[in-house]
This record gives sequence, C-alpha cells and structure tokens, in this order.
Amino acid sequence: MVSTKPTLVLISSRWHTPDSYSKFTDALKSADFDVHVPALPSVNRSRPPNADLATDTVLVREYVENLVNSGHIIVAIMHSYGGQVGTNALHGLGVESRAKQGKAGGVEHLIYMCASALTEGGAMIDKVKEFGHEYLMPLAFDFAEDDSCVSRDPKLLLIGPGCDDAEVEAYAASFQRWNGKCMYQPITHCAWREIPVTYIYTLQDMTLPLVYQKSMVEGLQAEGKKVATVELDTGHSPNLTMTKGVVDTISKVVDEMPK
Repeated sequence: MVSTKPTLVLISSRWHTPDSYSKFTDALKSADFDVHVPALPSVNRSRPPNADLATDTVLVREYVENLVNSGHIIVAIMHSYGGQVGTNALHGLGVESRAKQGKAGGVEHLIYMCASALTEGGAMIDKVKEFGHEYLMPLAFDFAEDDSCVSRDPKLLLIGPGCDDAEVEAYAASFQRWNGKCMYQPITHCAWREIPVTYIYTLQDMTLPLVYQKSMVEGLQAEGKKVATVELDTGHSPNLTMTKGVVDTISKVVDEMPK
C-alpha cells in the first residue's frame, strides 16, 4: 500500500551528516513516512570551507522545489542550524502560496526542533549577543584559523543523557567540521510567514538554551505568527535521545493537518 502521508524533509544541524540521523530516520520510516535528508554543503569536509549559509540555502531550496514540483506535500523538520537554512530556503514554497499560482504540492508545515527561528536580517549569533553570552563562545566552539569549527564537548553539549555509550559514541563519530561563518550570516527570507509552525522545545539544551528558544518563538509571535509548541525534557539532539517523542510529535502534526 502506498503511504498517503506527507513527505518529510529533514534539514540537518551544523556538524551533522545524513548518517547522523540514521536512528531517527529509521524510526520515521517505521512509522510509514518517506524521509529525505539532503547533505548540507557547509559540512562537506573542505578546508578551508567552500560553502556557507547561502550555499546551504540554494541546495535545500532546489531539493524541496524538485519534490513539490512533482506534487509532494512536504513537512520540513529543521534541527538547530537547519532552522536558519529552512527559514531562508522555503519561502514561496508553501501549499497555499503555490495553490494561488495554480500549482500542486508544497510545504504544509514547518517543525523547528530546537532550531533557529529568526526574522529577516537575523543570524544565529544574535541570540548569543542578546543574552550577553559571547564570553561562552570559546568554551563551546573550537574555531580553526580557516573558520571551520567543531563543538568542544559534543557528548555533553550536543547530546546529553538518554542514550547508552555506544549510541553516543557512534553519533559523535558521525560529525564533521562545519563552516563557523554560517553562525554570523543573516537570513533574508522567512518561510514561517506563510507556512504553519510547530516548535519543539528541548528543556535541557546546552547548545541552544531554552531561553534562546523561547525568545525566538516570542519573536515570531510578536510578528503575529501562531506557533504550536511541544516540550521534550532532553538535550540538543532529541532525534537521538528522545526519538519516540519527536516521532510522536511529527505524527500528531500530520494527523492534524488539513486533509
């Protein structure tokens, strides 16, 4: 039987590769979802980095455009930095926007999974500055001279409790260097202005603290956007540490979408 569920596109976080999400995507496939995880160019191992937010935006936009032009209904799941990319890339691709142009398919929902949800002109670094946390940057991120960077303690800062040692080791081993300049690059478009939004708060997050997450959601609400929210009592990688909770959230979003 062919699934009638929407197609899921997972827009990954900094340092992550499609392989990083294997546990998560396997769980989504077991729930009868078709899942796509495009590889972001900013995590392509080039030294010095040769791709950034603009490159990631073009890649994701073209990837999703190909799907919607084939009639797919999309739910975009954005993890961490993936929120910056998806927010920037998916404008004009909403189901309603495309329907007004007589086009089928489109993005039906945006799910921000402890992800950057910004307004036009905003960059990831802005929240760090807003809360006076710039002094923490060298403690969290190891920048090389070419501006590529890694997390100084991914097991603590990116993963946290909830998995056995083998899972944590495998997940951390999948990470690649990322172009740290992306953190400072502003977005120019906001897909959330035209597409329904759910935000997954991660209460124990040590990379994108809860206070940042709530501030971003409040920023969207101040712009008149309705945002549904879900709380998961875990760290910055709920796809790994609370997989069932995320899959259940996605399934609930899908069940409540217009038929």
